[in-house]
Amino acid sequence: MGAPNFQQLLSKHVLIIGGSSGIGFGVAAASLAAGARVSISSSSLQKVQSKVSQLKEWYPKSEIEGFVADLNKPTLQTDLHGLFEKVGKLDHIVFTACDPLELVPWQDLTLQQYSKAGQMRLYAQFFVAQVGQRYLNPGPESSITFTSGTSSEKPTAGWAMVASFAAGLKGLTRNLAVDLKPIRVNCVSPGYVATELWGGMDEATREGLFDNLRKTLPTRAVGRPEQVAEAYLWLMKDSNVTGTCAETNGGMKL
Repeated sequence: MGAPNFQQLLSKHVLIIGGSSGIGFGVAAASLAAGARVSISSSSLQKVQSKVSQLKEWYPKSEIEGFVADLNKPTLQTDLHGLFEKVGKLDHIVFTACDPLELVPWQDLTLQQYSKAGQMRLYAQFFVAQVGQRYLNPGPESSITFTSGTSSEKPTAGWAMVASFAAGLKGLTRNLAVDLKPIRVNCVSPGYVATELWGGMDEATREGLFDNLRKTLPTRAVGRPEQVAEAYLWLMKDSNVTGTCAETNGGMKL
């Protein structure tokens, strides 16, 4: 008997939707380091081109390409068909895309605001699975990995809207793991991670938040994209796991 294979991503094709920044960019870099062929998509052509160039500089012998797809529009399903048609056959799909968070008090929330907030946090992930599964190679070595959040389990005042989508995504993950079998469906639930998503805050507010987290989290540190990326790699590589949500949150639920 030969040695077991621990290079499950070698030569596999991975698409990271939202791969031009934050956690998604970390997953793209980690996948290339593991020997995968990587495609990233983002709504910004400039960011796609910049990040593809950076990844090519880091991993000059790897295959990396980028595509533009804005999934925050009413034409979501049509745009997804166009994206997957250009990307082609896949082994893994990772969804990390998100838009800036606008917390509206639940008492003042309108149906329009609620629906808008849900497009990237829940609806787009559903339709990525609906369209994308047709492009995945059959079998348990292929997977779809969503991104949820700790608000799905740890209530925080003012976060009811976000929590509803994060919790709903976990239910969606479990059900699609049954509907799409033997293709695997999982999700990652990060806590606070230092990414560009916090760029909308002024610097003093952002640093105040991070300083408080460093004092209260058991790890005494705010998560970094390259750390959280390891959870996505596990879910792609381990063909024995499906319907599961991996947590990487610095112990914030303790």
